[in-house]
Amino acid sequence: MKHVDIYTDGACSGNPGKGGWAAVLIYRGHEKEIAGNYPQTTNNRMELFAIINALLQLKEPCEVTVFSDSAYSLNPFFEGWIDQWQANNWKLADKQPVKNADLWKALLIEMKKHKVTFVKVKGHSDNEYNNRCDALARAEIKKLP
Repeated sequence: MKHVDIYTDGACSGNPGKGGWAAVLIYRGHEKEIAGNYPQTTNNRMELFAIINALLQLKEPCEVTVFSDSAYSLNPFFEGWIDQWQANNWKLADKQPVKNADLWKALLIEMKKHKVTFVKVKGHSDNEYNNRCDALARAEIKKLP
């Protein structure tokens, strides 16, 4: 099975506001950058959208390591919350709906196609690819009117 490293980031100008997302996919030394934007969104949606769109790029099942600085995107997997949300019909412990359930569901669909591992990286630090994703996501925001 092929192994792909994926770095992702999302950004927002205002929250909600104009948003951008980006990912860098790395396979055997080859890099592919993808990015996009939305005129009215949130930072959390952009973080999730970056991961989903990166996984959508894969043409066959792969072992994937997703590197992200987003606690919002990773903690549900690290802490087991995602399993609880599904078991509770996408409701939190206080019976409120899980925010961005549409994207969480889409992410889980894409993850089923692959063996995905998440790694938390420190944002705005010395990680070359995380910084590249941040720059790409912010550049996407600037494209919006």
